[in-house]
Amino acid sequence: MFFVLSKLLDFVAHPFYWIVILFLIAWFTKKEKLRKWTFWSGISCSIFFTNTVMFCEITRLWEPDGKKIEELGNYDVAVVLGGMAEYDNTLDRLSLRRGGDRIWQAINLYHLGKADKILISGANGDLTDKGLDEGRQFRKVLIENGIPASDILVDSVSQNTYENALESKKLIDLHPEIKTVLLVTSALHMPRAEACFEKAGFEKMTTFTTDHFTGSERNYQFDQWIIPNESVLTDWSRLLHEIIGYMVYSMMGYL
Repeated sequence: MFFVLSKLLDFVAHPFYWIVILFLIAWFTKKEKLRKWTFWSGISCSIFFTNTVMFCEITRLWEPDGKKIEELGNYDVAVVLGGMAEYDNTLDRLSLRRGGDRIWQAINLYHLGKADKILISGANGDLTDKGLDEGRQFRKVLIENGIPASDILVDSVSQNTYENALESKKLIDLHPEIKTVLLVTSALHMPRAEACFEKAGFEKMTTFTTDHFTGSERNYQFDQWIIPNESVLTDWSRLLHEIIGYMVYSMMGYL
């Protein structure tokens, strides 16, 4: 039930639907004051939630600072969280989302000697079966990219961040040689992920964030200040999903 309810966040946390609702009220209401308020609120939200600079500045408050690879030591395992891909059933292959930077960075860390093993945590976070089984499918990809099967661990059970932490802990406990853990996930996702993993009992854990929206320097282009970008609406939904998810997890005792 919690898994189904969590998916409703994708609707609640998407500003596009807020804007549509405001304009629908403005269109159908017979109250003049309400019509004006909802219309101009819809206009204001449309401008605010499509502005790249505004999104990045607020996201900067949420995302942890990134680490350069050379700053890392050596870790027994890099735990890579799912939510990185969709499955193309027609072509029978994984198709990366923005979060695919997680697996790319993990492969790089392994080949650079920063991680001795890779644990892929996650099966299918969708409500319906769309052919995705990230853990097993990415295991095949890693082997095809020169990583021995003996250095790959797979959690193909978990469906959300809370379960990622629990199932990863169970799996790592079966390997007493694993002492140090590097948690790899998107910068936007890391606050919730880190809190879940700490709650699950990961003590000697370092975090490594990927696919940042922001950085230490502000290098905005002129068009980012004034030209609306519709893709920012989706970026906002990701940020709001994480913030709301963090609060819900906290209330559920998952953090």
